[in-house]
Amino acid sequence: MRVIAGKARRMTLIAPEGRDVRPTTDRIKETLFNILQQDIFDSSFLDLFSGSGGIGIEALSRGAKEAVFVEKNKEALRCINHNLSHTRLSDDAEVLPMDALSAIRNLSKRGKSFDIIFMDPPYEQDMEMAVLEELDASGILHEDTIIVIETSLRTDETEFNFGNFEVTRVKEYKTNQHVFLNYNKR
Repeated sequence: MRVIAGKARRMTLIAPEGRDVRPTTDRIKETLFNILQQDIFDSSFLDLFSGSGGIGIEALSRGAKEAVFVEKNKEALRCINHNLSHTRLSDDAEVLPMDALSAIRNLSKRGKSFDIIFMDPPYEQDMEMAVLEELDASGILHEDTIIVIETSLRTDETEFNFGNFEVTRVKEYKTNQHVFLNYNKR
């Protein structure tokens, strides 16, 4: 696993061992950032269920002004901090050692908002809807916020069309998919 492009290009990243974390492959990460390339520069990026931190680090490497990493697994947190230090991107990063719902409430209380939110929750545990509901109730979204959900191919992406969320694109891979949503406060 490595950083694909930007100021930390080609730097290798570590990931926790075991099945609790599924790092996004380099090929899928490259495709994701090719889709997001026009929106990354100078953005505020939130990486929920960060795992190794590879997605948020890629965003920082490509010019995001800041990235917040949310992860509760202790081994994954160690990897995130190592990877941020190794890539020299720590100055523009914040790591929150807590679950996603608590982090959203914490960030909302602090008045933070984000241009891009990426979430990669455990597959097939129906956590996406709870996170989207918490995001909708929070103040961390604005009218142009892009939300990307990495999820199982078995997930029906149409369920994410509710309230202020609209699915705008689905990119399927061999083992998973990225569902892109726009947030339009009504």
